[in-house]
Amino acid sequence: MKESIRTLRRPDGAEIAYGIVRGGAARPLLVLVHGMGSNMTRWSEFFEQTNLKASWDLARLDLRGHGDSPWRGRTGMEIWSEDLAAILDCEGYERAVVGGHCLGANFALNFAHLEPGRTRGVVLIEPMPPAAVRGATRQLRLAAPLIALAVRAILSANALGLRRRRLKHLDLKKLDAATRAVMKSQQSERSLTRIYASPLFDLRYMTTAAYLQDLLELWRPLPPLASIRAPALVLVSAGARFVDPSDVERVLIVLPAVTLAKLQALHWIPTEQPQAMREAIERWCEALGGDL
Repeated sequence: MKESIRTLRRPDGAEIAYGIVRGGAARPLLVLVHGMGSNMTRWSEFFEQTNLKASWDLARLDLRGHGDSPWRGRTGMEIWSEDLAAILDCEGYERAVVGGHCLGANFALNFAHLEPGRTRGVVLIEPMPPAAVRGATRQLRLAAPLIALAVRAILSANALGLRRRRLKHLDLKKLDAATRAVMKSQQSERSLTRIYASPLFDLRYMTTAAYLQDLLELWRPLPPLASIRAPALVLVSAGARFVDPSDVERVLIVLPAVTLAKLQALHWIPTEQPQAMREAIERWCEALGGDL
């Protein structure tokens, strides 16, 4: 089955790019959402290799402000959730399993809270509960009020026409392949963190306002987890690059019907452990069953 790349125009003028793989009959849907500074090419490898295509429909999207969903206005969990709900409406799905990596995992939890009737389950790959954040990332959160002021100033400048006119396009499938080759030859974590944890790298591919709003959304408190009734798969890295894995498990264990697994990775499970991630998602989705 071939993926269709589509664009949905929203009432405020935003154009949301997404890809979808559909079978011939009604089937359950898995939606995958990228992380901070990323785009839907994060899931290119998964889409190509997963055997879920035999029984599930698949979708991925560029959150507004990312990739081929350019936007120089406000973003955030509520806006992104409305965009995804609109895509489900457009494609004729009542509900979906929503998964994501990092910021995308936090988004999946927010979507499940805001749209409980539309959420069949959640797949949380390296979620970032604020209570589990550690090290320099935890300290950086103290600058959130200043970052919020900077966002307002940048958006005002954008409205006056002061903006970068061109942004490069990031292909994460190619980047992952190149990074794995370097890591294999050098056996070094630096090749991973030098790229995937670099704001300067990310800002080549997205606007400053969108990037800073990603940070603010990553740091916002999670929704009340007791309100989320959908089953959950949680994949946590053992390497603790940004969060304490034990704290992540402690925070998320309250989710109903939760399945927790720890993988040997720093933080970028889709890059470091793509096969283990894919197989864990496949097993969980197959166990969940075909209930639409």
